[in-house]
Amino acid sequence: MSSPLAAPLVEIRGVSKRYGAVQANDVVDLSLYGGEVHALLGENGAGKSTLSRILYGFTRPDSGEIFLNGKAVDVHSPREARSHRIGMVFQNFMLIPALSVLENIALFLTDLPAVLRPEAVGKRIFEFGERFGLTVNPHAPVRQLSVGDRQKVEILKLLLAEARILIFDEPTKVLAPHEVDALFRVFAALKAEGFAILFITHKLREVIRCADRITVMRQGRVVGGFGSGQADVETLVTMMFGERGEIGATRQAGATRRPAEARPILELRGASSHATGSETPLRGLELSIAAGEIVGVAGVSGSGQKELGDLILGLRSLSAGSKWFCGANASSWSIARMRESGVAFVPEDPLVMAAVGGMSVRENLSLGTGRRYRSGVRLDWSALEATMNQSFEALAFPIPPLDPPIGALSGGNLQRVVIAREMAHEPKLIVALYPTRGLDVRSAASLRHLLRRARDGGSGVLLISEDLDELAEMTDRLLVLFGGALVGAFSRGAWQPEEVGHLMTGSKEVNVA
Repeated sequence: MSSPLAAPLVEIRGVSKRYGAVQANDVVDLSLYGGEVHALLGENGAGKSTLSRILYGFTRPDSGEIFLNGKAVDVHSPREARSHRIGMVFQNFMLIPALSVLENIALFLTDLPAVLRPEAVGKRIFEFGERFGLTVNPHAPVRQLSVGDRQKVEILKLLLAEARILIFDEPTKVLAPHEVDALFRVFAALKAEGFAILFITHKLREVIRCADRITVMRQGRVVGGFGSGQADVETLVTMMFGERGEIGATRQAGATRRPAEARPILELRGASSHATGSETPLRGLELSIAAGEIVGVAGVSGSGQKELGDLILGLRSLSAGSKWFCGANASSWSIARMRESGVAFVPEDPLVMAAVGGMSVRENLSLGTGRRYRSGVRLDWSALEATMNQSFEALAFPIPPLDPPIGALSGGNLQRVVIAREMAHEPKLIVALYPTRGLDVRSAASLRHLLRRARDGGSGVLLISEDLDELAEMTDRLLVLFGGALVGAFSRGAWQPEEVGHLMTGSKEVNVA
């Protein structure tokens, strides 16, 4: 870690940014030093993303200044940020799957000669890979890489572009446990050579594990900070929310003993589906979810999770096998029939699959509710709002303004709206893909509590997640998906994260009983 007497590489002084009535950043001060990992925490809407976008040039502040090495600078664009040696690794990787590692990195660089010399770029990729633990085949097509290796490519892009200040936005959310360990080893190597790392995450235990300094934001302001070893999870939660709440109670035992005769709500029998383009075909899936059970599915991105959710909902057709719902053959049921029969769905990308960005929040809350609120051609908006308010309250989510377009909400707040709508009518089956992604720790805890309560009330839950801590906490049974096939099945408490992580990534043969 850098000496406290050293000058910061970056200082953000008095930065403010307002969007209409929302004060996203309110006179924020933040400093980043070479040779440290600086974690930035806060609940959804606390202002973390806005601050990082200002630092990387995506957003212009209303007031305040940025200083680099003690000199005031203007950062009007990401290109200008990169000229100041600031780089950012986004939640969604900015890579072209059809191109090779070398080609993706070359497209990002600005110092290449008019005639590209691939061997020179490949040599630089090799040298930086060896130096920082980022080894990857320069000639491999990106589409063939694991998620962990794709993240390495994103970091290599920045290093070859000579960035010294690195912003990581939720970098561990898509990684298996051994890949998280590898990323933190990369952090250590970068720190040793004087890089400044800004680490934005919701995973408090990871912050405690790797951060040299922690800054906490609430409602657009910095409310406190800690050095390494000065804070525990409870302290951080208290500062993030201004109250203790019920966070510590959420890690209770996840399983209940369901009756042996519990009927299957959903069954897939030898289910397969074709795929086009970059989709993953599903291969011979045998899966059942009983009433009063949470079944977890672990897998890194691109293993077939989205395709599995689509198949259950009816968005994807079977090419072989069958699908059964509450004892009836539902192989050819429409999406509407599945929904009206009691299937709730929280998709991987809520804005794309569960909302219409230009419609208001109120109008989006009416989507997928069937005929519940219709009287002829009219819709009973009062009844709809009353039910949805109850759902928000049950989740302990703040009730959002209903008139603005839903596309104007932050990712976490949009996720809250979709979840509240889907959980409002006591569904028989809940299919949830990464439902806590983008939620702060308190909102995630409320959702997990509600999923357990739904299970205990007789609902079946399929929980698809890349977070093994979440799956260990929540699930009664765990399945592992890789390459569109189920490659592992475990009862609660009968698996180790490392074993599941290797199954998730196909990096090791593991014998599963």
